[in-house]
Amino acid sequence: MSTLKAATISNRVIRRKRKRAAADGASQDTNDSVDFDLTADAHYEEQNPEDVDAGGLKAAKAKKGPIAQRQKKAPTNSTVECVIDWPPVFKELDKTHRALNLVFTFCCTRKHLATTFDTIRSAVETQTKKELRIDDVAAIVALRPEGINFAYVDELMLQTDIKGAERDAIFKSGRSKDFRAQGPAPDASVGGLTGLEELGSHHPDELPVRGSEVLYFEFIDGDLKRQVQHKKTGEPTKPNRKLRDEDLKMPVYSQKQMTSLIEKRNQKFTNVVSSFLNRCVEENLDPELMLRQEAEAYIPVPSESKESTPKPEPSTLPKEIPKERKSIPEIVQELKDSSWYTGQIVPDGHRVFEAQDPVYGELDFLLSQDMVNALYNAKGITQFYAHQAEAINSLEAGRHVVVSTSTSSGKSLIYQLPVLHALEQDYNARAMYIFPTKALAQDQKRSLKDMLMYMSGLEDILIETFDGDTPMHDRNQIRDEARVIFTNPDMLHITILPQEDRWRTFLQNLKYVVVDELHYYNGLMGSHVAFIMRRLRRICAAVGNRRVRFISCSATVANPENYFKTIFGIDNVQLVDFDGSPSGRKEFLCWNTPFKDPSDSDSGRGDALAECARLFCQLILRGVRVIAFCRVRKQCEALVAAAKSELDSLGRSECVARIMGYRGGYTAQDRRRIESEMFEGKLMGIVATTALELGVDIGTLDCVITLGFPYTIANLRQQSGRAGRRNKDSLSVLVGDCFPTDQYYMQNPNELFTKPNCELQVDLDNMLVLEGHVQCAAYEMPIRPHEDAKYFSKDLAKIAEERLIKDEAGFYHCHDRFRPVPSRFVAIRDTEEDHFAIIDISHGKNIVLEELEASRAFFTIYDGAIFLHQGNSYLVRDFQPDRMIAKVEKVKVEWTTQQRDFTDVDPVETEAIRKIPGSRSRAFHGAIRITQTVFGYFKVDKKRRILDAVHVDNPPIVMHSKGMWLDVPKRALEILVERRIHVGGAIHAAEHAVMSLMPNFVISMPGDVRTECKNGLKEFAHKETQRKRPARLTFYDAKGGAGGSGISTKAFEFVDLLLVQALKRVEYCHCQEGCVECICSELCKEANEVMSKAGSSVILRAFLNMDIDVEALPMGPEVGEDGKGLIETVVLARPVPGRERMLVDGVEVKVEDEDEGEEGGLEAIEPV
Repeated sequence: MSTLKAATISNRVIRRKRKRAAADGASQDTNDSVDFDLTADAHYEEQNPEDVDAGGLKAAKAKKGPIAQRQKKAPTNSTVECVIDWPPVFKELDKTHRALNLVFTFCCTRKHLATTFDTIRSAVETQTKKELRIDDVAAIVALRPEGINFAYVDELMLQTDIKGAERDAIFKSGRSKDFRAQGPAPDASVGGLTGLEELGSHHPDELPVRGSEVLYFEFIDGDLKRQVQHKKTGEPTKPNRKLRDEDLKMPVYSQKQMTSLIEKRNQKFTNVVSSFLNRCVEENLDPELMLRQEAEAYIPVPSESKESTPKPEPSTLPKEIPKERKSIPEIVQELKDSSWYTGQIVPDGHRVFEAQDPVYGELDFLLSQDMVNALYNAKGITQFYAHQAEAINSLEAGRHVVVSTSTSSGKSLIYQLPVLHALEQDYNARAMYIFPTKALAQDQKRSLKDMLMYMSGLEDILIETFDGDTPMHDRNQIRDEARVIFTNPDMLHITILPQEDRWRTFLQNLKYVVVDELHYYNGLMGSHVAFIMRRLRRICAAVGNRRVRFISCSATVANPENYFKTIFGIDNVQLVDFDGSPSGRKEFLCWNTPFKDPSDSDSGRGDALAECARLFCQLILRGVRVIAFCRVRKQCEALVAAAKSELDSLGRSECVARIMGYRGGYTAQDRRRIESEMFEGKLMGIVATTALELGVDIGTLDCVITLGFPYTIANLRQQSGRAGRRNKDSLSVLVGDCFPTDQYYMQNPNELFTKPNCELQVDLDNMLVLEGHVQCAAYEMPIRPHEDAKYFSKDLAKIAEERLIKDEAGFYHCHDRFRPVPSRFVAIRDTEEDHFAIIDISHGKNIVLEELEASRAFFTIYDGAIFLHQGNSYLVRDFQPDRMIAKVEKVKVEWTTQQRDFTDVDPVETEAIRKIPGSRSRAFHGAIRITQTVFGYFKVDKKRRILDAVHVDNPPIVMHSKGMWLDVPKRALEILVERRIHVGGAIHAAEHAVMSLMPNFVISMPGDVRTECKNGLKEFAHKETQRKRPARLTFYDAKGGAGGSGISTKAFEFVDLLLVQALKRVEYCHCQEGCVECICSELCKEANEVMSKAGSSVILRAFLNMDIDVEALPMGPEVGEDGKGLIETVVLARPVPGRERMLVDGVEVKVEDEDEGEEGGLEAIEPV
């Protein structure tokens, strides 16, 4: 798992150092030499009295602990035998390397101490008793280039941390002694970036003045793991998460961890020297001469003198972005030949899909000359592909059509041509295009307008977008005059259908309804859209229009015909699934993020985002037009920033303006501008969330990069299809992150190509969804159950009698509790009314950068936070939650902020109980409270090292839903504790196992039901925590608000079968510690870090009252490097109060009293 690394010490030591510095009146400078007199570091001195002398730090002797023993067993650390004795030069280099290793590792524990050559020189020379020379260090780097960085860097960047530390005590809301004080980030608010500048000294958009360069040294093959100081013992220990009451301190490090890292590096250097000498002997070369020759390439050169003394760097990158790129095979080979390529393409992870020739078809009717001209002039079309001809002929014959062909196969023509043909025949004809996103609607509107320009008599016809961005003063004209509108399901549900009297002319003349990207409407969203389509058909029939034809398209639907019938409630449908379009040659790469040290798997995976940024830049500089997909918004912004930084480091800053981000939250004007610039070819690269996953045409794309597995294989295929949309050869790359799901597919790439798309499903029997739309339909037009049952349900008469209001004429109307407008009470997706405005006040400006949903606000914006927009950093100067605004200012800093938060999911009221057959355990259903709290944040640098920890006091975000829960039996907890199996991990694993099987019983999508995922920072602590969680499996509806979506309610009815199947899945899976096939979830918020497969089996068996073979269970602890048992964070669950009347196994009962038995049940109940 990727974690934040730290390189600093505790606050206690920092304060003592500050007092001493203040007394001396001296300020720390980047080039000061290291003072290794550790009298100020009482913690380290107590542990290592023998390691300290007057001159410096002696090498700690290796101790044979568990870590050292494991290292000896690891193949990456095995000793390489040398066939000759080491020459004296190599023995001296080894001595220098050991000294550098020791000094650098110690410096990593000192707060804001930059390891420049001048800083560490005296300490290294004290160890080696000789002068430290640059060419000696270069020779060491030549032997281990992948593990050491030795180069000139801008001194200003190094001073950022040092000067920032000196100001932290003063400029945090004026409270110098309160290290939890909230305040603006000092690096940007006082003295600019480095503390040496005045406010307003230069505009943030201007290039900063570069400082003098200093020679910088660092090991890059591993970092010290973050630890904190134990209050009682003073020992460094793993971090504990005490949340809002935590005194946020910087990490400390144990001697054991430091010694282990030092020994590991020394062993690696010994191995590379032996390997080098063996190679020289084998090739009959002079080792000393060869090393000096190779070392010349690694002697650092200041940037100002690089032009006169260029460093030999073989590169295939062109000096300018070429207008015509090379072929994809040539580019892939260049990537493999690059010096930084270390085998990132996994075995069997390079697939080639050959080009496909077109298959053409003929129409059964003649087109007008205007139509022929428009097709040729606007699209260059002279022939129709076979699937286009088949679909258009079916529409002309009066049938509904669903098209399921590959991405970019020309599906849009299938619904454009019939609409234009209808307008030629009847000027009053109407069409409605329904798209899931605004970007897709804009794209199709532009394409249709291009064709209309060549249609005589139709050039001035009004076709317009009707969505949330449409100005109110334009909506009446669009409704009355537009012949084609581009909208989305939300506007149809909230505005068009409830105002059917105003839209009656449009609906009476409606000929075609196009619903593109059918696969988008799955699960709960699909259920809502299905009823919206039925409401539309019902109103059209009522106003005399029974001729509406529906057209739908998708590239990744496994059951398109049946799904179309379910969504629209119609049977006369023609499936078109033969793809006649041509396709270019396509290559697919599974690109795994390399280890920090490619030769050592123990060093951990590197930064996937940095790897993706490097690949992204290497491709665009070769003329490849790239789109990179990220899973979340923050990742999108971070990748834009990393790509810009990578271009700067390559000396190609002129290309920075040719990459941009695209995600939700941007203003409508910004989105349209980015789409236009990409389509016109002004941009070479775009970084997007799934907002561009659907079929928006943004011009010719050569490559798609997907950063991390995108939740489902269908999503991956949809994204991959965005490349090669003009029949050229193309490339798709999946960059593997460190998470278990990513690594599973990196190790099993064949599944990416062979697994079928999952079938789409909607649940039309979900009573919450059904009633909501019945109420909406009754508001739009009174309901007659015997006539309207075909649109909604065969039980409509019963629903109407129980939930609607009947008038004297026998018609049913909307219930008063849904008035005045019922559609406002039926949310079809997780859209939010409340938004925070992010206002840019840089350099006197006062403009809205973007709008942020209220649920995201407290996790993204807080005083001192760094907010990312188009890869640029903005400091939150003034956060005003009551006014729902945040004022930000553009800054140039080398760090970002990472919020620290936790989520508690707690049942608050029991509404129903269901007994587990053959067991004393029960399942409960009722109201759930979800409490999310942000209690602080870290300042994190580019290497994910923590620079500072700051406390914030944001109010918690409380949401309500419905859900079910099961209290873990006391017997199971006792067994887990006895076997020292982590209880939190066992509960987390059991929750995932049950939750993954819910779609077998309830029509739903992954993510429709959620649980409380366990966080490693808290669960892996060695110290008691104040936040104890009840031993309970809890599941809640992620959508639907306080009333829930109804999914958990239906799952509750099958809870006993769910438990049985979950147990089988866990015990029949052959993995050792858990995988995506049993207990790991691709959607886990905490990346499946806290898991116990063995523990989940114990819990599931206890629920089912099955025998548990205690002796067969593994003996813990399952986690913890030092072998010590962990402090548990779980306590026995207590009963949740119930309603006065509730359902027990479907029977309404009255609760007389509560019995807090060991099973946490409600015993004293009697039938009503």
